[in-house]
Amino acid sequence: MFRRKREGRDIVHRWEGNPLIKLEDVGFRCADIRAAGVTFYDEKPIFLLTIQHLAGYQSIHIARSDDMGRFHIDNRPFLGINDSEHKICEHEAEGVMDTRITLIDGTYYIMYVACGKHGFRIGLASTKDFENVTCHGLISEPDIKGGALFPEKINGRYARLERPASGNSIWLSYSDDLVFWGSSEVVLSPRSGFWDSARVGTGTPPIKLSDSWLIIYYGVKKTSAGPLFRLGAALLDLDNPTKLIGRANIPVLAPREDYERIGDQGNIVFCTGAFIQQKNKLQIVYCGADSCICIGSTSIDEIIDSCMSSKEDF
Repeated sequence: MFRRKREGRDIVHRWEGNPLIKLEDVGFRCADIRAAGVTFYDEKPIFLLTIQHLAGYQSIHIARSDDMGRFHIDNRPFLGINDSEHKICEHEAEGVMDTRITLIDGTYYIMYVACGKHGFRIGLASTKDFENVTCHGLISEPDIKGGALFPEKINGRYARLERPASGNSIWLSYSDDLVFWGSSEVVLSPRSGFWDSARVGTGTPPIKLSDSWLIIYYGVKKTSAGPLFRLGAALLDLDNPTKLIGRANIPVLAPREDYERIGDQGNIVFCTGAFIQQKNKLQIVYCGADSCICIGSTSIDEIIDSCMSSKEDF
């Protein structure tokens, strides 16, 4: 579906049909669209799209593709403040956003960010068919964002990546039951003088390769025009994901196109979903300027080469 792409200066090559989903594709009035978690169900891609409504709150809507590759967005939220099956507490009063989807033993686990007057927290939901959803509640301490669940247990325990909202690094936490989390350790931090010098944050759920975990993360650099968000890549040890094997010194994708530079938040590429296609092809679903959903592709080999060629410097 997304084979055609525009070559460019980045390791990740944009699909020439970008943006994949625009504000005009939403069938109801809304303020903006942003990050989308992605998975496959019945061999078709499903996006869990964050939509900001005119009243200011955010909710999660399913976007499904048809046989022509066009996406149709459900009017009714799958998760969020308008969903009568989802009990809203004060920690979700401003909505939910930024889903990351992980398939484990036939169940799709969805980690999302809950927004309320007390700050951010990570929430957890699950589904088997994207018709019925079970909400498991909030599963983090206050001011934690970016929950991304590993697709299998690490040394007998569930593991997730996360970022303290007031911090600048990516952390790893463990759980025995997906509800109570701890044993937290730092995984990835900003690098002075690099493109990710101000802050790094969780991007996609970890992707298992033959000998490492691949993570696509976002990095921020402060500029005179405001923060600049770009995407990076890193490789983590399979048995001990706090051990960094390799990290790209250059971003794999930077905002260059108008739809990435102009929008609700300018100069941003941000991702919460990716998938491997045709064994060696990595497709990254990303948000441009917090206003549209795009897709880009690269090869696993190229990503690995980028991480390992600069391994002495991470």
